[in-house]
Amino acid sequence: MSKMRTNPDYVIVTAILLLLAIGVVMVYSASAAYSYHRYDDAFFYAKRQLLFAGLGVFLMFVISNLDPRRFAEWAKIGIILCFLLLIVVLIPGVGLLRGGARSWLGIGAFSIQPSEFMKLAMIAFLARYLSEHADSMHRFTSGLLPPLAIVGAAFALIMMQPDLGTGTVLVGTGIAMIYAAGARLSHLGGLGLLGMGGFAALVLAAPYRIKRITAFLNPWQDPLGAGYHLIQSLYAIGPGGLMGLGLGMSRQKHLYLPEPHTDFIFSILAEELGFIGAGTVIVLFAILVWRGIRVAIMAPNLFSSLLATGVTAMITIQAVINIGVVTGAFPVTGITLPFLSYGGSSLTLTLAAVGILLNLSRYTR
Repeated sequence: MSKMRTNPDYVIVTAILLLLAIGVVMVYSASAAYSYHRYDDAFFYAKRQLLFAGLGVFLMFVISNLDPRRFAEWAKIGIILCFLLLIVVLIPGVGLLRGGARSWLGIGAFSIQPSEFMKLAMIAFLARYLSEHADSMHRFTSGLLPPLAIVGAAFALIMMQPDLGTGTVLVGTGIAMIYAAGARLSHLGGLGLLGMGGFAALVLAAPYRIKRITAFLNPWQDPLGAGYHLIQSLYAIGPGGLMGLGLGMSRQKHLYLPEPHTDFIFSILAEELGFIGAGTVIVLFAILVWRGIRVAIMAPNLFSSLLATGVTAMITIQAVINIGVVTGAFPVTGITLPFLSYGGSSLTLTLAAVGILLNLSRYTR
């Protein structure tokens, strides 16, 4: 494979660097008021985001130069370690509780989110497993169920934190890879109906999830409770118009909209940069998805194709859910916008995933 090596896909590189630049600027703009209020430093989150972005870009280019056979070799040990971390994070006193979810491991300011590592490890493991069992994927019991069981086990551990957003991305990515590997649509459709029933049960089991669903349908029914996030998000997006209010001129970031620099950063972007700014970000994501699909189609072998499919699906699903949530198309769930939202684990691991995509683009036919 090394004899066929060429330059990485520079279209992907350009799209990623532009998204990162927009992200750092918007993290500063969206967080300045809050970080000054809390830390007496308007650049507190922006400086950390710039550090995470630098680390992530370094990882991206290191990974883009590795021997792609290493991804298959590390897949099994990676997913075993991630399962162990998902178990450890649930131990009271060990896992850190933030925002009502026990999703973090660490000490003080340094912490990691095991579920983010699991997304990447699952992609690598499924790419190896599915490529090795491609001949049986059209069968239900021996082909489809084993990889789904592994995805389901990871989803169950993530839901025990609980973290529905990350769990949804994990399951969606896994299903996309399994379908690309040759699973029958009729089998996936039948399981999808069961999954919808299970999702309904998860919603009914937790009162706060029921409130989120009803708030999504009519946020003004509970404007100071379950509908507050969405209403404030729409108040940000609406005045943005075509050109926006101007960079730094957001009103909602002044302690009205919760999480303006993380889950709802797209709302602030739309408020300050308008339809043109929001549309530019969506176009950059569309370019990234297009080139990711191209890498998957032109990959030299099934493992590489499935690996590219998984990375592209993960980024696509996460971006669609985040933008759908802040615009009122989906119920509110805690999930970041790739490359733009503030966050160490999410940003660096997503850039590492792009490094895999760039690595595979070197060997496309």
